[in-house]
Amino acid sequence: MKAAIIMGSDSDLPVLEPALKTLADFGVAVEVVVASAHRTPQKVHDFVANAADRGVGVFIAAAGAAAHLPGVVASFTTLPVIGVPVNSTPLGGMDALLSIVQMPAGIPVATMAINGAKNAALFAVQVLATADPALREKLAAYRQTMAAEVEAKAAKVAATLGQ
Repeated sequence: MKAAIIMGSDSDLPVLEPALKTLADFGVAVEVVVASAHRTPQKVHDFVANAADRGVGVFIAAAGAAAHLPGVVASFTTLPVIGVPVNSTPLGGMDALLSIVQMPAGIPVATMAINGAKNAALFAVQVLATADPALREKLAAYRQTMAAEVEAKAAKVAATLGQ
């Protein structure tokens, strides 16, 4: 299984780079497309409608402002959709966050923090890992590495404070 990342504009790419890196670190193949819910709705539909046939198991959809893209993606598929609100307006991304998180009942979109692409990728890995034991093992190792990093930092602070 692979992940698909869809963004409404190429200007969203810098926000999504942590997701691309994280997915690559876990060995998850990714399809990426720029398609607008408002300006190229047919392209969005075509990309999403046959994604499962291409091996896509989860979507990450990023959008700013009105941020309709994640919801539109979710309306075209039963695969999980993870929304990433993008800080692209004077409202600091709150408009996008509220747009994505307030999906109507029946069309859910998992919503990450504003510009939270890394967590979107990790959540996508978790979704894909439900059917992939090797990916589950990579996630467990990742969590162990994070815990070890925290312990190393704690020891450094304790040493600095003479404790």
